[in-house]
Amino acid sequence: MLAKKYKAEIMSIQNPTSGVYTLEFSSPKKFKFAPGEFLHLALDEYDPSSAWPESRCFSIQTSPQEENIKITYSVKGAFTKRMENELVTGREVWLKLPFGDLFTQEHDKNNTVFIAGGTGITPFLSLFTDNSFAEYSNPNLYLGVRNKDLHFYHNELKKAKLINQDIQATVFYQDTDGVIDIEKIYSMHPDAGAFFISGPPAMIKGFKQYLTGKGVEEDKVKTDDWE
Repeated sequence: MLAKKYKAEIMSIQNPTSGVYTLEFSSPKKFKFAPGEFLHLALDEYDPSSAWPESRCFSIQTSPQEENIKITYSVKGAFTKRMENELVTGREVWLKLPFGDLFTQEHDKNNTVFIAGGTGITPFLSLFTDNSFAEYSNPNLYLGVRNKDLHFYHNELKKAKLINQDIQATVFYQDTDGVIDIEKIYSMHPDAGAFFISGPPAMIKGFKQYLTGKGVEEDKVKTDDWE
């Protein structure tokens, strides 16, 4: 699917905890993308006669069946600081999408394991809330967040359960449970059809190395590491 440019309006801004924001965008043109894909967001005006302005990548967390698009971001650098300072409801921005092939890659949909660190869950949510998620057999999600205040994905996971009642979700709260235990996850799912990993780059790299070191075929370890 070719990437297209959309002039989009910010419909809502949620700030569930300090430094974390969820933005909802609408556009006169229908957004076209597949679950697990990501977009480029530009804050400066786009002039079709010149180059695309500075932008950053963000995973789309809504399913293609929804009219609007949502992203969640953490304030980590100069660009996201600009977003925090400048973006308000009603503001127009430019989006370019879709990019990525996280779930359009060939993979086994039986006993699939999804491992997410923090906002790394967002590309998974675009699949979990899509009707195509019903095609997965015995999916398991492992989500790691620093504390309970940072788990604000309950509604999407409830919707996922309605689409696929087999989904099992386990949450690691770092302040009480420690970090996600990849050794434990692998010991419970040595025959997983595929492992999907999304989160901080160091987590993605370490978990992939562990799994391939255990003999998991490399094409069974799918990562969302476009950053």
